[in-house]
Amino acid sequence: MHSFVNKSPRALPPHRGLLLCLTLLYALSGAVGLCAAEPNRWESAIEQFEQSDAEHPPEKGGTLFVGSSSIRFWRLDDSFPQLHALNRGFGGSEIADSIHYFDRIVAPYEPRTIVLYAGDNDIDGGKSADEVVADFKTFAAKVHKSLPETRLLFIAVKPSIARWKLYDKMYKANAAIKAQCDTDPLLTYVDIATPMLGADGKPREELFIQDGLHLNADGYALWAKILEPLLAEGEPQP
Repeated sequence: MHSFVNKSPRALPPHRGLLLCLTLLYALSGAVGLCAAEPNRWESAIEQFEQSDAEHPPEKGGTLFVGSSSIRFWRLDDSFPQLHALNRGFGGSEIADSIHYFDRIVAPYEPRTIVLYAGDNDIDGGKSADEVVADFKTFAAKVHKSLPETRLLFIAVKPSIARWKLYDKMYKANAAIKAQCDTDPLLTYVDIATPMLGADGKPREELFIQDGLHLNADGYALWAKILEPLLAEGEPQP
């Protein structure tokens, strides 16, 4: 059995010690960045969608909800009982994840309308507002290319209690995405952010569950009320 108790390692020269520390820090930060950017991190969730589609093929031409957990937890049948809606929200995903899986969870459904909510986790994960806007533009470009007649509704990045310190960046991203949507008749910016703020200018606590991040029933009721007339514009007339 080896013992290292009384063995003193030979000291590294100062410059080599500093170099080693910097190398280790760089490697660790690179590993963290690689994990955060791992494109296949939601593969199991996507495979579950595909298995569900194989067992119960969804109708094409409906309304597709896609994005992060604020979509995943949304009971669409309760909010929009008359709407042919499909929920493909997954994990704590970012816009880049919906881009990565676009050909598997967006394009095959040939939706008439897409409702996207993401950007929240992106900024919390360290992305800048400009990066979120760039990702939105990339997603919109893929929609236009694959589904040239499909409308894309972007739900504004929400103000939340848990991530209030990041809202300046979220506000900046929202403003730029709204400006982009205003230039394209197939893009719509859905402002759920303003009505989620109270008279004090801060997030309304009554709209959130205990974690201060995700919506409760009242929060989703507010989103549905704002979104419903916009979705009706894309529905075929009798």
